[in-house]
Amino acid sequence: MRWFWVDRFTEFVSGSHAYGIKNVTLDEAVVDEYQPGYPMLPPTLVIEGMAQLGGILVSEHFAFEKRCVLAKVGKALFHRPALPGDQLVYRVTMESVHETGATVTSTSHIGDARHAEIDLMFAFLEEGRFTDGPLFGPGDLEAMLRLMHFFHVAVDASGNPIPKYPNL
Repeated sequence: MRWFWVDRFTEFVSGSHAYGIKNVTLDEAVVDEYQPGYPMLPPTLVIEGMAQLGGILVSEHFAFEKRCVLAKVGKALFHRPALPGDQLVYRVTMESVHETGATVTSTSHIGDARHAEIDLMFAFLEEGRFTDGPLFGPGDLEAMLRLMHFFHVAVDASGNPIPKYPNL
């Protein structure tokens, strides 16, 4: 994955929820260029940030053994734009998990104000279908999780630190 739309995990409980933050900055070209004269974080990238958080929540539930991809955005409601200087607080909650996929609900807040509400569905790719092999190179997913402080806050349902899974 080349771009992260989550800056840092702030809380992660396996099988339950994940919280993170995204700082909106003018030095990101996409913020300045999306709508010339009115810099803002594109709503699609807010969805992508929540999908990254939710995808990690779902993938960790399966010890990162399944190839998890965003399958559908069920609902996306935005209450205001995300402007330079805003800090988005993402909250993603696991709603249901099946052998073929999972659903999560997510919200984004700017300060005390609700910014967005998004429902996401994830699917698991079968081996040999659409792509062969892992979605990340060896060690790439672990490096990404370390950059976002995942291992600093991630715990299982009993409060024990998440282990380093062999598939990372």
